[in-house]
Amino acid sequence: MVHRKSLLPQKICPCCQRPFNWRKKWQLNWDKVIYCSERCRRNKTSPIVEHSRF
Repeated sequence: MVHRKSLLPQKICPCCQRPFNWRKKWQLNWDKVIYCSERCRRNKTSPIVEHSRF
């Protein structure tokens, strides 16, 4: 059994460096989509740095 979601195109967000997949709402402008979320789009000049807690 093949999962269809694994076949979707994927990009890497330049802000958070996380992968994000194609979404139906982006079907008309997938080539123009750069950021994975609104938060990354707003913070595009400063990458999000996650601090690990010990």
